[in-house]
This record gives sequence, structure tokens and C-alpha cells, in this order.
Amino acid sequence: MTTGIWGGRLAPAGAISRLACLVVQPVLDRIVTRIAERHASVFARLGEHRKTDFVIDPVELPFALHLRPDPERLVLRAVPRDRLPAAGATIRGRFLLLLELIDAEQDGDAAFFSRDLEIGGDTEAVVRLRNALDDMDGSIAGEVADMFGPPGRAILARLRRRYETGATRERRR
Repeated sequence: MTTGIWGGRLAPAGAISRLACLVVQPVLDRIVTRIAERHASVFARLGEHRKTDFVIDPVELPFALHLRPDPERLVLRAVPRDRLPAAGATIRGRFLLLLELIDAEQDGDAAFFSRDLEIGGDTEAVVRLRNALDDMDGSIAGEVADMFGPPGRAILARLRRRYETGATRERRR
């Protein structure tokens, strides 16, 4: 029920989640603007699903992401799990798995069938999003890291090493 310190008292998980959303939102705004400018063709691949609301839930983060890939009203925002918007499709998994799926470094079908990835709602919308991202040249994660210079690249490298180490441990079990 309580997870952190807030003014000397334990704060409710919802307060921590809302604070995390406020902190990360300016970064998300910058990311979505840059990716949209550089990869406008992604929207055409989505067809009617440009107006679909996706909830992307990196399970170990204190919030989920709301994505509406509509170039007219583009949305990428952090949302507390207790305030999720109505979604046409939901994608849930570990943060680094989701990152690797965005960059087509992981097989989404294998992740789904191994139950590392959960999909809900309109599966056609999820497949369209996946295909649009697969057609992009380069690494979205790399582009985002580059936006923040050497610190961004170092953080991405560390996250990837951490994920690879964790995945290796899982395979050994």
C-alpha cells in the first residue's frame, strides 16, 4: 500500500507513480516529437490504426505509456496504472524487452508465446504497429540515446548489458 518516503511519511504507490509521470513526461514529449519528425512514414503504415490508443505497460516501471500514433494529434504520455485510458490495444512486458521489440532485436512472436509479452485488445493494431516499427531504418532506442549525447548512450548500453545478463540467468534456470 505504501512504497516510498514523502515528507517523512510513507507515500502511497499512486503518489509515487504520478510523480514519476511528471518527471518523465518532458523527456517523452521530446522523444515523440523527434521520432515523428524523422520517421513520418511510420504513420502511413499504420493506416486506420493511427487513431488507436495503445497502452504500453513496462511492468517494472511505476507507470505505463499511452501512445496514440496519430500525426494530427500525436500522444506519448506516462500514466499511472490507476488512471489508464481506454485502449484499443495493450502491450505488456519488461521494459528492455519492449525496447528490443521496438528495434526489432527480439522476435515478438517468440516473446508472446513464451508469455514474456502480453497483448490485449485489437491484435491487428498491434501487428500493424509492429510492422511499421520493423520497417524503420536504424534503432529508435539508439536515436533516443543520441538525443541525450554521451550520457544517453551510456545509459542505453548499461540497460542492454543488464538485460542481456538477466536473460542469460533466465536461460540457465
